[in-house]
Amino acid sequence: MNDKGEHSTAKMPSRSITALSRSVMFLALWLVLMPSVKPADLAFGLVATMAATWTSIRLLPREAGHVRFTSLLAYVPHFIWQSVMAGVDVARRALDPRMPLQPRFVVCPVSFPPGLARNEFASILSLMPGSVPVGESQDAIIVHCLDAAHPLMQQVAEEERLLASSLVAGESHG
Repeated sequence: MNDKGEHSTAKMPSRSITALSRSVMFLALWLVLMPSVKPADLAFGLVATMAATWTSIRLLPREAGHVRFTSLLAYVPHFIWQSVMAGVDVARRALDPRMPLQPRFVVCPVSFPPGLARNEFASILSLMPGSVPVGESQDAIIVHCLDAAHPLMQQVAEEERLLASSLVAGESHG
């Protein structure tokens, strides 16, 4: 984010870089799922890779945004910890005889424009302890939380800050 709280528009990778990186990922997936070195299998894998790459570029053009994988890898430990804590929190509440719940809906402002980056962010928010995104407006995500005393808006802002370096928002398509 820049000084004004807006996400910076980083330079987008070229079309050929986008196609090449997606092709490599699809071919790697093919090799993991079909670990064969038979020429016929490899030939079919290359055809499948080309078809998958063409389809992915048509359905998800590079203008929709992209992910910085090195930054995303740095985010993974935090993400895993949040997932574990969310499970522990829900289990604790379910097993507590008093069932400490104070549910509410919270409108959390976000900087990600409607589209791929915001959808990814909403998916990650669903793994925060005791919360689940239930809707959105032009500049906010509506989150249902189990505990009204929990500082949800601050936690959403912190999660957005942590994820902003990994997700590069593209053109708004909402």
